[in-house]
Amino acid sequence: MLCQVFPQQYQQQLADKQQRLLDLVPSIADSLQVYASPPKHYRQRAEFRIWHTPERLFYAMFDSANPKQPIEITSCPMACEAIDQLMQPLLAAISDSDTLKNGLFEIDFLATLSGEMLVTLIYRKKIDEQVWSLAAQKLRETLPINHLIGRSRKQKILLDQDFVIERLATDNQAWLFQQIENSFTQPNAEMAQNMLAWAREQSRQIVAQQPSDLLELYCGNGHFSIALADIYSSVLATEISKTSVKSAQFNLAQNAIANVTVVKMAAEEVAQALAGKAFNRMADVDLNRYNFKTIFVDPPRSGLDDLTRGMATYHDNILYISCNPETLAHDLDTLLTTHDLVSAALFDQFPYSHHIESGVWLRRKA
Repeated sequence: MLCQVFPQQYQQQLADKQQRLLDLVPSIADSLQVYASPPKHYRQRAEFRIWHTPERLFYAMFDSANPKQPIEITSCPMACEAIDQLMQPLLAAISDSDTLKNGLFEIDFLATLSGEMLVTLIYRKKIDEQVWSLAAQKLRETLPINHLIGRSRKQKILLDQDFVIERLATDNQAWLFQQIENSFTQPNAEMAQNMLAWAREQSRQIVAQQPSDLLELYCGNGHFSIALADIYSSVLATEISKTSVKSAQFNLAQNAIANVTVVKMAAEEVAQALAGKAFNRMADVDLNRYNFKTIFVDPPRSGLDDLTRGMATYHDNILYISCNPETLAHDLDTLLTTHDLVSAALFDQFPYSHHIESGVWLRRKA
């Protein structure tokens, strides 16, 4: 979409996504809630190639129909206003500095609702750390940039830190989340808050009917674990990425949460651990003390593997966040043999694209 938005077409594209989801998963028709995104300025992340001509630099993106021909991007109304407004002043300042512009290949932006801005300058060649740092510090002092990073192959230069702190709020509560440069974060922060609100509402209903501990797979940086911690007695959250586990533990400390344990494990390993296999990484975790009646899964686009899908069916309640409606439909073919669908949601995380983010709550059949 090359950064374009079409607010006048937004409702129709959302209706089309809703119909596509219903075509794939018709069982959710009676319970589906649809969460609309802001039709513009909704992305807190943006990445742009930098194109060099003898006269100037410009932001560039590429159309799949002609991938070798750069298309100049002068503004990006998909990006949040802070990014959109920073783009041209930043490029102008870089253009005035031989140190900052020579070899510059890409600029990445990471912004937050809480008002922080992190910019990464990526180069084709090795950076002279001392010279670059002096120029970068001057740049940071003249523009609304909190953190600035320089990258090239096998090189990463920090002026201070490589993360921002986001503040997400719902239900008159707020939580702080570390978001690390070059790592996954929810790009649409307003929609991320809607997802937390939906997960909390389903969880309150679950716990009202049946007190439970929560088992969460694919927990990332603790996005859902932290927001659900006050609802469940305790939470065991697992994640395979070492960086995400470290960030989740940082976020738990930031939010003073004591009833969540995060372990670095793949979903398949968790299934094996629950079946009795010993893992050194679980040595300090007493699985017998947990009363897991609810499982929360947020898998990658490939969906659940066979072992994890089978493990999920042993829980009374399944909360499933999906980024791929095709694999959600495939997984529900199995899960709906043992569970009934209670509620569902569509979260328009990526407007004007084919991507669909959704959620379902499944409850064991009577």
